[in-house]
Amino acid sequence: MILAPVVSWLQRTSLVAQIAIALVLGIVIALAAPGLATQLSILGTLFIAALKAVAPVLVFVLVIAAISNHKVGESTLIKPVLALYAVGTLAAAATGVAASFMFPSTLVLDVPVNAAKAPGSISEVLLDLLMNVTSNPVKAIAEANYIGILAWAVGLGMALRHASETTRGTLQELSDAVTRIIQIVIRFAPLGILGLVATTFADAGLQALKGYAHLLIVLVGCMLFVALVINPIIVWFMIRRNPFPLVLTCLRESGVTAFFTRSSAANIPINLALAKRLNLHEDTYSVAIPLGATINMAGAAITISVLSLAAAHTLGINVDVPTALLLCVVASVCACGASGVAGGSLLLIPLACSLFGISNDVAMQVVGIGFIIGILQDSTETALNSSTDVIFTAAASMAAER
Repeated sequence: MILAPVVSWLQRTSLVAQIAIALVLGIVIALAAPGLATQLSILGTLFIAALKAVAPVLVFVLVIAAISNHKVGESTLIKPVLALYAVGTLAAAATGVAASFMFPSTLVLDVPVNAAKAPGSISEVLLDLLMNVTSNPVKAIAEANYIGILAWAVGLGMALRHASETTRGTLQELSDAVTRIIQIVIRFAPLGILGLVATTFADAGLQALKGYAHLLIVLVGCMLFVALVINPIIVWFMIRRNPFPLVLTCLRESGVTAFFTRSSAANIPINLALAKRLNLHEDTYSVAIPLGATINMAGAAITISVLSLAAAHTLGINVDVPTALLLCVVASVCACGASGVAGGSLLLIPLACSLFGISNDVAMQVVGIGFIIGILQDSTETALNSSTDVIFTAAASMAAER
């Protein structure tokens, strides 16, 4: 009887409102009772683990079902979405470079050198991506290798287009079943966000951010500029009407959860559910969203550009315009391969630093700084990356309708 009013309130309150309440409550708990906040971390850990566990299976089944049931002659709009991903990532890299020239940052390079292995060249990054494509399908699902998952799912989907109606119908029913599981997991998002927020704000590591305030302002400022200026311009060019309802909806419903989960892979189910609510074509978003979580990395391009130039400014290296333009391209290509490298965008910084002749030892110290500010930098980067996947997929769909 006591739970009845609570259940009734949950049914009447939107998921976004519940998440907003969880945000405020998590901050209050972190400030008033840090011990309790630490204990609540299990809620966030379980929520992220559930999303990460079901996302690879969801993508695999959803893509196979969508392609096998695809009607000949219908457009999937994948090419326009890929073009938007490329333009958005390059524009983000250019924004990071421009901001670094206007507001140069310097670093105190005295942090311990990170022992992780960074890639030595762009060809190595691209080779990793190609190796991921040819990965064993079972291994790809187990390791959440979305490039490999997409490759096998597309191949099986194409092959099963010639299967019987019963087989294709079964695949669609299986896809619907996994989708329902995702919906159940997403209903627990407020509890997961509560645990993540409480833990983040109770973390003593936030104090370490004060020494890197200028760098963080440049990084987060660039990401906000891309989210609220660059992306709306790109969307307006596609749909030729006010882009902000779409942009703000995606930031609110995808960006907020991505900010606290700090994982584009974990946010794939959130984005797929949002794309469905936006009435986008399943054949398009079932492939574009998982692919975007792998290669659409505007936030990563900004991180690579800003931190690489911060290292150059610290060492007094003069960066000319041609080199800056080359950095934009390198950062964009590296960002697309960020998910294929352990450590994500931070471990691609040494590759960009090599353009300026910066040694690997110094560059890895910059990576160490990246891990220190990752509490805020990585969260904002993931929010931009993940929300942009839905924004560009929706923009391509709306443009086709127009």
